[in-house]
Amino acid sequence: MVHMKNNGIKWLLAAGMIGSAARAQSTASGVAAFRASVQSYAHANDVAIVHELSDFLAIPNLATDAPNIRRNAEHLTAMMNARGIASRLLESPSSGPPVVYGELRTPGATKTVVFYAHYDGQPVDTTQWVTPPWHPVLRDKPLDAGGQVIAIPTTPGSIQREWRLYARSASDDKAPIVAMLAALDALHAAHVPPSVNLKFFFEGEEEAGSGHLKSILEQNVPLLKADAWLFCDGPVHQSRRQQIVFGVRGVTGAELTVYGPSHGLHSGHYGNWAPNPVTLLANLIASMRNDDGRILIKNYYDDVAPITPAERRALAAIPAVDSAMRAEVQLGATEAKNAALVERIMLPALNLRGIRGGAVGATASNTIPTDATASIDFRLVPHETPEHIKQLVESHVRAHGYFIVDHTPTPAERMAHDRIIKMTWEAGYPATRVSMDSPLSRAVIRATEESLGTPIVALPTLGGSLPMYTFESVLHAPLIVLPIVNHDNNQHSSNENLRMQNLFDGIAVYAGVMARVGDYWR
Repeated sequence: MVHMKNNGIKWLLAAGMIGSAARAQSTASGVAAFRASVQSYAHANDVAIVHELSDFLAIPNLATDAPNIRRNAEHLTAMMNARGIASRLLESPSSGPPVVYGELRTPGATKTVVFYAHYDGQPVDTTQWVTPPWHPVLRDKPLDAGGQVIAIPTTPGSIQREWRLYARSASDDKAPIVAMLAALDALHAAHVPPSVNLKFFFEGEEEAGSGHLKSILEQNVPLLKADAWLFCDGPVHQSRRQQIVFGVRGVTGAELTVYGPSHGLHSGHYGNWAPNPVTLLANLIASMRNDDGRILIKNYYDDVAPITPAERRALAAIPAVDSAMRAEVQLGATEAKNAALVERIMLPALNLRGIRGGAVGATASNTIPTDATASIDFRLVPHETPEHIKQLVESHVRAHGYFIVDHTPTPAERMAHDRIIKMTWEAGYPATRVSMDSPLSRAVIRATEESLGTPIVALPTLGGSLPMYTFESVLHAPLIVLPIVNHDNNQHSSNENLRMQNLFDGIAVYAGVMARVGDYWR
């Protein structure tokens, strides 16, 4: 693989003199030639790229494993230095995994873009993995399709695009990091400079809740100043088409515990007399949400931003995957009379994560239980805030006759109130969404489509949540999600994997965006 350790700055200076002319060749033939150059580089260096990723994946990367997370950071720093990227570790004053930061300036560039990914991974249950999670293996097809382990080839150009690499963080999130660095190598080989100044921000604690993220951002505001951030986390569309995501839902959560008698009571002797906390809790939850997902809490939708015309056009163009998804997860029907998934994730959601009270099956008894607990998450859309959601939900609970406490109630408190409930809240964060009509959004769409030669899926918002609001609130820059990995990657689960086609498509995407977005961003 070509690296830029010794000649990176010379390359940029020289390319800066010819860069404007080279990038101006945005004709169909110029775009096709650039795309072919990147593809040719990736094909000729595919074995080296996969080996570099495999070596990176072999380092255990739990955020709580301080020695190994530090090894990851140092390994990643060396990978960046090899490309001439000026890199350093950003530390939190209260310890925690460091952020690996890098910077590569382009002479004459007027815009700065930060590429984000994280190098830590989800915890693992090794008993659920067919092969050890930090022992990367290549298979000739997906594991559930009978894929067999094969050795990484030694002959360049021999990586088959439907092969899969299995390891923790193979897709979430080390593959995007390697794809970014390989994209720089491809630009170097093509003598095409980036069209923007580049910064890289690789977090080491995302899967553990980003507990030190805000303090690191606040300490480094001048260093991290940029015109935009690209979040390279998450999967492509279920249709396998490249997607660009312009927003994410926010999230907050709560646990609710309702109380009955201080000790279990015989349901024959005391049923219909002593309140049953499981029944009380079930009725309370039913009062919050109907069977079609409509949230019934008063004024809940008052803050919801309307869908814009550009977002409606984007929704109409997204490939329909609902029927296939229903078959995959064995659902005869979905909510709101089979309304489209892409429309449903534009709305707020109330999800019952779990409910516990009494017992079932072999341990069930004819007893009125002492308490019942439910865990709920609320997915938020733009203009909603966790603080206001908390106010609305608690007003609803009070309207149903409950006295709210944030601790296990005392006997005196239980006796003083007909109904008492303990509510504990998660911090959460709001949603973010960038206008799909902005010059930045149009530039990213155009550069991405040209890099692959195919239309992309423009998704107004992701159904899931990312703490992007933390970046937005501290740094005040727009954020767009540019994911590359396969949707069927077992993300966060056992046997996580990466489809090779997605890796090499990702290299093309990142190379195209780096090379073109500054020119199209008018």
